[in-house]
Amino acid sequence: MQPRFEEVLAPTLYFDRQFDTDAVKILPGEYYVSARDLLMVTVLGSCVAACLRDSVSGIGGINHFMLPDDRREDDSRLSRSMRYGDYAMEILINQLLKLGARRANLEAKVFGAGNVLPGFKNHIVGERNAAFVLSYLNTEGIPVIAKDLLGNYPRKVYFFANSGRVLVKKLRALHNDTIIERELSYSETLRQAKVEGDVELFS
Repeated sequence: MQPRFEEVLAPTLYFDRQFDTDAVKILPGEYYVSARDLLMVTVLGSCVAACLRDSVSGIGGINHFMLPDDRREDDSRLSRSMRYGDYAMEILINQLLKLGARRANLEAKVFGAGNVLPGFKNHIVGERNAAFVLSYLNTEGIPVIAKDLLGNYPRKVYFFANSGRVLVKKLRALHNDTIIERELSYSETLRQAKVEGDVELFS
């Protein structure tokens, strides 16, 4: 039985001593939303993260995803990738609206899509992810007020959801085997999965 695409609510809550605050760690395929003052942390290679926030209420959330790299040569490849990207974004928006965020107040900061995965066409992975997330937000009318995309390095992103502040650390000197292995495993899961179901959006 094939696995389904499924965005998972990030389970890794902890106390961040560096910033003296409660925090949550977001891994590939995960997201998190909160109405309280919470630090959301993720490490990105070729994946992208969208940090969305209601600029009035401070309700915010983050996801961590990439488009499936479907190697099957058929006409459904592009639509399949786009459907998963749509799903990853829609579930984040939906959860924010459930907490009380208003769509008209949403603003975005987007990060990642680096050229870090090995392979002949690895640069295409990041470019596709970056192009998708910017296009999606433009289509949905959600302004992108900050971005740090592409490049040849991973990033560690700290999103203070309540205030909207984001700190980005470029991991130039780090051994990135864990990041690469995590994203390759995630990519393989997406390649074997199928998209099932739609997200019913709140208006």
